[in-house]
Amino acid sequence: MRVTIHNIKDMKTKGEKIVMLTAYDYATAHLIDEAGIPLILVGDSLGMVVLGYESTIPVTLEEMLHHTKAVVKGARKALVVGDMPFMTYHVSVEDAIENAGRFLKETNCQAVKLEGGEAMADTVRRVVQCGIPVMGHIGLTPQAIHQLGGFKVQGKTQQAAEQLVKDAIALEEAGAFSVVLEAIPTPLARIITERLRVPTIGIGAGPHCDGQVQVISDLLGLYTDFVPKHAKRYATLFETIKQATRDYINDVKAGTFPTEKESTAMDEDLLKGLKE
Repeated sequence: MRVTIHNIKDMKTKGEKIVMLTAYDYATAHLIDEAGIPLILVGDSLGMVVLGYESTIPVTLEEMLHHTKAVVKGARKALVVGDMPFMTYHVSVEDAIENAGRFLKETNCQAVKLEGGEAMADTVRRVVQCGIPVMGHIGLTPQAIHQLGGFKVQGKTQQAAEQLVKDAIALEEAGAFSVVLEAIPTPLARIITERLRVPTIGIGAGPHCDGQVQVISDLLGLYTDFVPKHAKRYATLFETIKQATRDYINDVKAGTFPTEKESTAMDEDLLKGLKE
């Protein structure tokens, strides 16, 4: 059976750590689902790690729907969360409801994620009232990167820290089933986690959150030019894939691939007739 938002909430109650990873395609979703990941986020980070954009801001709703649909097909057990891209829920509550509804109707995902705290609480409330589960996201919110002045740790002053606590509480009261805490000091993340009844999912927020999320590309070492401080590499597939590609190039040029093992034989009598 597929994981539900109630299962995720119960994990916090039981003190069981929640694990979430991003996925952007069918194959990756299938692999991590088989490995036992209970929560999969189709993050708008796909704009940077899949589509080559400089930030998440250019990502369109249609791109998110396309990739989320593929991930849902690959994940049979995990709860799949679709990340609502920039300006698809900011203009009006009606826009937010319509676009969130498209995620559930067109991709069959089970929840959506919105960035923002108190300012987005009313929107979250209305979306949830329509029967659409919402995951909140506060701290470093990539869609507001120009406003924040870059990818910087948030909540480092008393005023900013107090606001993040208020943001988290507002999201919980609005009905969010969980809240992502990105790039905030560890002690602050602990305070928020202990204050909330719903789970917190940390990324660059220390070990005291109820769960953790990482970008699959960082986890697998698919890129080497930049590794976020919060990321831990569990593999270095960049080098593995590059070396495999070089080996393939060399084999083709040397005429050692394909061999008879990778080729298909033909009936000798039929071959004789063709030659004649």
